[in-house]
Amino acid sequence: MVLDRFVNFEKLEEEMVNVASEEGFNLKVVADDKNQTLIVMEVDETEIGSPNIGTDSKVSELGEGSNVVFAREGPLYVEEQGVPTVGCFGGSKHKSKVVITLSKAGKKSDTANEKKLSRHERIEMSRMFQSAVSSHDWDLAESLISLSDPQALNDFLCISLDSVWFLCTQLELYGITGLIRKIIANGAYDFTRAALRTSFLASCVSACQSRTMSLADTVTIMAQRLHERLQECNGDEVLKAEAGAKVQKFTEWALKCIGFHSRCHGNRDKVNHNSAVEIQLQLHAFKIFLDLAGNNLTGKDFTEAFDAACFPLTLFSSSFDPGWSCGTSATVIHGLLGMLVEGGADNVNQCFLEASRFGSTELVRILLQIAQRNSLDVDVDLALGFASHYGKIGTMECLVEEGNAMAFLGPLMRAAERGCLPVVQWFVKRGCQDMELCLALTAATSSSQVSVATYLLPQVPKQVLAALSIEILKAAGERSGGSLDGVAFLLRSDFLGDPAATYAVADSIARSEDPSVPPELRGFLREHWSEVAYWDGLRQGREHFINMVRILKRGESSLSIRDLPEALRVAIAYLPLYRESVKAGGCLLPQRLRGQLVEAVRRLGGGVLDEPSHSRALLAVLEHHLRPFLCHVSVQG
Repeated sequence: MVLDRFVNFEKLEEEMVNVASEEGFNLKVVADDKNQTLIVMEVDETEIGSPNIGTDSKVSELGEGSNVVFAREGPLYVEEQGVPTVGCFGGSKHKSKVVITLSKAGKKSDTANEKKLSRHERIEMSRMFQSAVSSHDWDLAESLISLSDPQALNDFLCISLDSVWFLCTQLELYGITGLIRKIIANGAYDFTRAALRTSFLASCVSACQSRTMSLADTVTIMAQRLHERLQECNGDEVLKAEAGAKVQKFTEWALKCIGFHSRCHGNRDKVNHNSAVEIQLQLHAFKIFLDLAGNNLTGKDFTEAFDAACFPLTLFSSSFDPGWSCGTSATVIHGLLGMLVEGGADNVNQCFLEASRFGSTELVRILLQIAQRNSLDVDVDLALGFASHYGKIGTMECLVEEGNAMAFLGPLMRAAERGCLPVVQWFVKRGCQDMELCLALTAATSSSQVSVATYLLPQVPKQVLAALSIEILKAAGERSGGSLDGVAFLLRSDFLGDPAATYAVADSIARSEDPSVPPELRGFLREHWSEVAYWDGLRQGREHFINMVRILKRGESSLSIRDLPEALRVAIAYLPLYRESVKAGGCLLPQRLRGQLVEAVRRLGGGVLDEPSHSRALLAVLEHHLRPFLCHVSVQG
């Protein structure tokens, strides 16, 4: 289920150490003569305090203890002059120095007795490492690697891999891949989290490059689209709320990370658009990570990473410019998803179907290309059904034109049944066979979708309707669900184009003893559209006239009706019948009403208009005898 995918981020929920986003936070390494390394955190005096940690998720204390010791009573001193900074932000402000003492690494045989880093210590170490990586201070970053426990190394691996998507030069490629190699060599083992997390981030980076917009706008779009996605899902509302909060947390983390790196590149509120060379560097770095991970990443890991990469693109789909999937911004996604498929991801079709359902046209286009390049099967016809069900016209265009989807009948019938006129019109304009149109008309009729039936009826050739007329009415009755308004619409519209033939078909079904004819349909036609109903209407018309004559001659009212003007006497006698006939509408009238009108017109001296095609003429005679204002009110009502 789609809702399950919204909450399937458990592996990402381990500690996501946020980037050091405060401009006053910088690092410096100081070597001494006592077999120690001093890690100096420089903090602006105006911003002293713990930098913001984006997520407070719980993290397990995994891995062996290390020899890293934070000096609880380490020296805190102030230099009178500012010291050079190594962070991505320049600094000329007055600085304070917080010096943390870390002892040198001991031998491996002593690791059992070494102290593990606490959660707080690991967070601080990760922030130091993040700042060092962002400032391209590879020496500082490497010194931190040798002083970390396994869990901190896992965090370092994630941070290093996340930085891949912001590489700009060959030197940066060498630096970051060198760090990744050393981190893995020193004991990092959580390749699954690193792969899922960086796939999610890479997708967000590409999505934010879809057009020129601020990150604040991106957050707004993300939240709106996420809300829409959850509304389209079935499931418990509490679960939806939890899923929404979880996904929004991860997406906001990714956008904060993007914003931090954008500011490091001198672009404070927009995402840089990478060149082709930069994209190749980034993809090459990710490939190096996959090679280093080797068998530590399973097919399931690649599958989940593929899912994590596709998911954000469905949230941002509304912000993509047309053709984004063929532009430079999407090149990273093409390369990333391609490598994940090569690694063993087997959920291309699942992601393809869900992208079609949500109308993520550009992602659909990308997945089509990936499937074609890797000789994978994707169900374009089922995807067309999903897209049409949710009215995603743009995605439908893509699936037909680029995916060669050809199964129109199922989606067309379901759209007709639901009354989705734009989708029905789209299929008809694309070209449908006569039988497909006839079945769609039947589906619309059975669901009493009059607007769709009105559109489809002229599209079906008359010879097809004539050949299948009885079957159409029977099928519409079987699937009517209790309402026969659609059947009445076809008959009133003279769907065969021949009043006598249309009445004859209705009468044939009304008199049929075929057990396949629904009883409700047979009773409805017998009461309103059969020959029996017509003769009964004539009888009711005669009785009505006799009653009116009795009232005129024997009425004891002080107001003599015979003294009223003729138009008012006609209105008293036949205005209710006229109004009922106008309300019925259509080219043909139900037989019972037609019989009553035939008798009324004969009594008014209009002759015998008993041909099936005389419905309009009958009403015209009544209108001639009624006051115009009465006819106008009846038509408006």
